[in-house]
Amino acid sequence: MKKNVITIFVMAIALIIVSCQKDGVLIEEQAVHQVFPEITKKLEAMHFNTNDIEKIDFQLPDGSFQEMFRVEGDIIFSRAQIENMKLAGGITTKQYRTNNLVSNGVITIIGYTGGGGFGLSSKERTALQWAVNNYNRLNLDISFSLSFGTNYQSKDMVVYHNPNESGAGGSAGFPSGGNPNKFVQIYGLNSYNTNVVEHVITHEVGHSVGFRHTDWWSRQSCGQNSNEGTAGVGAVHIPGTPTGYDSTSIMLACFGSDEDGEFNGNDITALRYLY
Repeated sequence: MKKNVITIFVMAIALIIVSCQKDGVLIEEQAVHQVFPEITKKLEAMHFNTNDIEKIDFQLPDGSFQEMFRVEGDIIFSRAQIENMKLAGGITTKQYRTNNLVSNGVITIIGYTGGGGFGLSSKERTALQWAVNNYNRLNLDISFSLSFGTNYQSKDMVVYHNPNESGAGGSAGFPSGGNPNKFVQIYGLNSYNTNVVEHVITHEVGHSVGFRHTDWWSRQSCGQNSNEGTAGVGAVHIPGTPTGYDSTSIMLACFGSDEDGEFNGNDITALRYLY
């Protein structure tokens, strides 16, 4: 978890706010907009913040790389996923989901324990177990079956540590074709307690089953003010969740060093509405 990094983090009332972080090689924003104008245009139409869009080499648990685009700090898309996005729905404020959700049923999730620095530490494995428990105790129409090991190819989702990333946080993608995002990576969390790691994993799994950042419209949790308006598409308001800034949502764009790793009431309302 970085502290006081000029371009990503800010100090807000003595609380260090930490962003969902980055991985891979950055291509300057201007170059992405120029080289991939159709990608930028589609993401903007889906009401994603493309101010910091990056084309990156996303590292997988086996050490290989996959070309991806990253937006809003921690949300990962392949080019095919962006091109296949469909426009639908209007939004106002508060808890949001994507247009893509996960089909009901059991999601197999594995905590990677392999070598090369990609395996989860003991603390990270405990945090993953806590995160899975958070979801399963809600008795949703989706549930998670957790295991630990190295054979992740057949699993719906794999959570692993990226030893080659600087900073602290995690990254994940959105569902596709009724399936959850497969790869969830975390990094730089060794110096933080298990509750903070639990928060990061729960947040990234939230993206993987279709949730956007609660404050995507302002990124207020990051000390920013990048409201893109309220008439876009691709961020669908979830009924039953209030308007305004929710300072304790687990899906805020940035997180603090004192997180408890638990859903708040609005997070639970959103999950139960969708699943």
